[in-house]
Amino acid sequence: MSRSTALPASPRVGRVWSEFPFLYRALRAPVRGVLARWFGLHVEGTEHLPDRGPYLVAANHHNYLDAIVLGVSVPAPIAFLVMPRVWRATPLHPAFHRHVGSIPLQVDRADVGALRRALAALERGRVVGIFPEGPFSVRGRLERGLPGVALLALRSGAPVVPVGIQGTWEALRARRFYIPRPTPITVRFGRPRRFSSNGGSARAARRDVTEHIMADIAALLP
Repeated sequence: MSRSTALPASPRVGRVWSEFPFLYRALRAPVRGVLARWFGLHVEGTEHLPDRGPYLVAANHHNYLDAIVLGVSVPAPIAFLVMPRVWRATPLHPAFHRHVGSIPLQVDRADVGALRRALAALERGRVVGIFPEGPFSVRGRLERGLPGVALLALRSGAPVVPVGIQGTWEALRARRFYIPRPTPITVRFGRPRRFSSNGGSARAARRDVTEHIMADIAALLP
């Protein structure tokens, strides 16, 4: 079993982060402008974001747009856990991901190396982004969560901010060449929780924490 503690809202939202990598910083404002103009990007619940790291951002996952809208909505640079097909989407992607601090993640097996790199990033005060469902949802609905998010939450002690993303599925559904249609996109942040083991088996604790996080994400979706 596990124990969770909801954290109070942050009194200082919008803190300036000096550690943004150059490309992350250069692309952030123009990309947000495009999302606001063409997709009506609407962000709710930013008062729930801690004013500094470390913390985990755990969101539902439909396609590549999810990481983009999170990247411009969180006022801190995010180190995303990235699966191979996204890491190598084009010949330029590996260099880009290394520059912005992404963490490569194998999804076909337990990736201990990725777990260690994510924990190291949290120890340095970073914000780590994770999509607990693993690969993209192929049905446009929230899928069952995998235990990686619980492992990070329990081992690091960092708070987990649940996020519900709405509209990215509709934007890219049945689209050729991955060019999204203009569709309203909403990002909702929930209250962060800090998790700790409360006795019992480690497997039961991971299952319990994963279920709590997925329920928090589900509560932010329509």
